[in-house]
Amino acid sequence: MLEALQYEFMRNALIAGVLVSVACGIIGTFIVLNRSVFVSAGIAHAAYGGIGLGYFLHINPVVSALVFSILAALGMGAVQRATRERADTLIGVLWAVGMAVGVILVDLTEGYKADLMSYLFGSILAVPRSDLWMILGLDIIVVVVVALLHRELVAISYDESFARIQNVPVTAVYLTLLALIAATVVMLMKVVGLILVIALLTIPAAISAMFVRNVGKMMALAGLLGAVFTTTGLWLSYRLDLTSGATIILVAAVGFFLSLVARSILRRQATSS
Repeated sequence: MLEALQYEFMRNALIAGVLVSVACGIIGTFIVLNRSVFVSAGIAHAAYGGIGLGYFLHINPVVSALVFSILAALGMGAVQRATRERADTLIGVLWAVGMAVGVILVDLTEGYKADLMSYLFGSILAVPRSDLWMILGLDIIVVVVVALLHRELVAISYDESFARIQNVPVTAVYLTLLALIAATVVMLMKVVGLILVIALLTIPAAISAMFVRNVGKMMALAGLLGAVFTTTGLWLSYRLDLTSGATIILVAAVGFFLSLVARSILRRQATSS
């Protein structure tokens, strides 16, 4: 790995992987606790509409995807809370419309279009330094917001009804969480792509939830695991000439299944003793 770091694109990729792991560990923990994996997947696919909008308006697709994703997430959450419609129905509609809007806007865009597959499956090796600053800024926002709303986020994650009794503004906190999920999805878009983003958001947090009960420790462990998975995946993709995003996800998946085996062994030992 050290020899690969002589190249600037590899250094940028490594830094990007570590930076996104911070947000992954924090937001992924709340996704797992709230069982909101499908919600996150819907937001991720809707983000493609923002990418298409960026190409159509000739602005940075990352910026347009960020704005589009946050608006889509807030709209989905607001409609869900107001109408009490089934969440899976709303997410399915959001998922399909977002992807369709993105495809149509790209079709309507004149001139050369870059390889859009990089947004679907990731292009961590092509992350520019300017995007690193954007990711760092989003990291800071995630950390600050979660620190300020930590008790409220934990309350709605474990018992929303009790949180209402305690005068927690459940709807506002829930919409804030959706906005943070949308921001994190856009961060991960350049690392593993929109198709695979949900895996890196949930696998590290799911592993940490197997062994840790304290929410703060769960977030820290998930962030550390995310950094390990992205770094290991990058090294393997460099050595074996594989696609980086897919390799990172496969490394995380191996870690997840090994964790399942380890937890099973530990439970058997605890039972026998």
